[in-house]
Amino acid sequence: MIKHIVMWHVRGTSDADKATAIAQLKSSFESLRGQIPGLLHLELGIDTSRIDYACDVVLYTEFDSQDALNAYASHPEHLRVKQEVADLRTSRFQVDYTPH
Repeated sequence: MIKHIVMWHVRGTSDADKATAIAQLKSSFESLRGQIPGLLHLELGIDTSRIDYACDVVLYTEFDSQDALNAYASHPEHLRVKQEVADLRTSRFQVDYTPH
């Protein structure tokens, strides 16, 4: 198994703008459930701390193998979602790891 975690800061000059961006990002990624071979788990979390160094959204996914994660990167549904959310973020962070 491999875990793939992505965190974003989203665009927005107001809380309402950020909430709209977060809702779109969440909806887009949740649409991938059941669409990607080897994707075992998909979870999105919205930050509640509101501290200045926190990211706004986290995507936590588990894949059955590195090959499945590699295939996800170029899967048409994932590419669709990437296009939908591309303008919603100001920064993105990623960690992929195999649990021991």
